[in-house]
Amino acid sequence: MTILKGLARLAPFAAALAAGPALATNGYFPHGYGMKALGMGGASTAMAQDSMGGATNPASMVWSGNRFDVGVNLFSPRRDARRTGAAMPSLNGFVESDSEWFLVPEGGYNRMIGNNLSVGVTVYGNGGMNTDYPGGGFNCGQGPANILCGQGSLGVDLMQLIVAPTVAYKFNERHSVGASLLLGWQRFKAEGIHAFAGMPGFSQAPGNVTNVGSDSSRGVGVRLGYFGRLTDNFDLGLAYAPRMRMSEFDKYRGLFANNGDFDIPGHFGLGVAFRPAPNWTVAADYERINYSGVPSVGRASMPQAPLGAPGGPGFGWRDIDVFILGAAWQMTPQWTVRAGYNRSENPVQPADVSFNILAPGVMKSHYTAGFTYAMAGNSEITAAFMYAPRVSVTGPSLMDAMFGPGGGGSETVRMRQFSAGLSWGKKF
Repeated sequence: MTILKGLARLAPFAAALAAGPALATNGYFPHGYGMKALGMGGASTAMAQDSMGGATNPASMVWSGNRFDVGVNLFSPRRDARRTGAAMPSLNGFVESDSEWFLVPEGGYNRMIGNNLSVGVTVYGNGGMNTDYPGGGFNCGQGPANILCGQGSLGVDLMQLIVAPTVAYKFNERHSVGASLLLGWQRFKAEGIHAFAGMPGFSQAPGNVTNVGSDSSRGVGVRLGYFGRLTDNFDLGLAYAPRMRMSEFDKYRGLFANNGDFDIPGHFGLGVAFRPAPNWTVAADYERINYSGVPSVGRASMPQAPLGAPGGPGFGWRDIDVFILGAAWQMTPQWTVRAGYNRSENPVQPADVSFNILAPGVMKSHYTAGFTYAMAGNSEITAAFMYAPRVSVTGPSLMDAMFGPGGGGSETVRMRQFSAGLSWGKKF
C-alpha cells in the first residue's frame, strides 16, 4: 500500500465527517479520539496503539507502525431546557431537543519510512454543538414562540472537521517528536434566535444573527508532540495545539464576536502510561482546553458591546481541566478489554445559561468501556462505549433584558449522553 493509496482510502470518511455534525463531551471537544482511547476514557497522550495520533499526540505515530484505521461512533446527547418564575406565566415551560442520534466517523493511516520516521494522516471531528428545540410552547407577548422568544424551531449546528497530515521522528530508541499540520473546516447554522436580533442595539448586524442558512470557514493550525519510553514499563507523552485561527462566519457577523470570528481553542495534554504486568496497561492524562481564548466562546454573554462587535457577547465558557484514567488488559492473544473514567470541568456558568440553551456543554463525568478482538491477517475490531450522567446548570434568564430585573425568571439547561462505536484496524 502506498502513501497515496492510504490517503485515498480516507477520502470517503472525510466526506462523511463533512456531511454530518460531530458532537462532543468536554465542553464541545470529544472525550477522546480513536476507539481504543475512547474505551479508556480518552487516555491517549502516552499511548501508541493506532493511527489517530494526529488528533492526540503526533509523536506516537512512529511507534504505531504501518497501519490503517477507520471507525464510526454513534453518539446520543439528550438535552432539555426549562424556565420558571418568569413574571409572565406564558414564558415558563419545558422543552427538549429533538435531535438525539448522530454518527461520527474517524480514520487514520500511518506509514513507516525506515525504522525512525513515519508519515501519515488522521481525519477526525474536532467537536461541535447541536440543538434542535421545537417551536411554540411559549408566548412572549406577541404570539407563539420558542423558549428564547424567536419564531419557529430553535437551535444551532456547529461542526468542525480536521485533516491532520503528520510526521514523527524517533531520534533514539526511546524518544520521539512529531508534528501535525491541522487543516480545519467548520460549518455553522442558527435558527430561531430572532429575539437576539430584534432587541434594539443588541446586535451590530441584526440581519446576520439567525435563519440565514449554513456558513463555513477554514483555517490552518499545528499540533506538536513528544513521546518518551522512559523505561521498559513507563511512557510519557506531551502534546500542544495553539489556538487555531479560522476565517469568519460572514453570515453570522451579527452573532459571533469580532465580526463572526469563531476560532478553535488552544489546548495541551500530558499523559503517562504504566505497564505493571505484561498484559496490563494503566494510563492517565491531563488536558487543558482554553475556551476563554476565543471571544465568541469565552466572553460573558452580557458585556458592554453589541452581538458581533469587538468586545461583543459570547457563551461565557471558562477554561476547563480534564482528568482521565484508563486501563487495558490483554486477556488472551485475541482479546483485550478496556475501561476508563473521564472527568472534566463544566465550562458553562450560571450567569450565561440563556445563551447556553443553544449549546449546553455542561457534562462532567464519563464512564467508558471497550474491547479489541484480533483477527487473522493482522486485522482487528475495536468497540467502545460511554455513559455520561445528567448534569444541569441554573441561572437568571437573559429575558430580564426584555421584561425587567427578575421578570425573565430563572432557566435550567440539562444534558446526559450515551455513545457506542466500532472501528476496524489493519497492520501491514
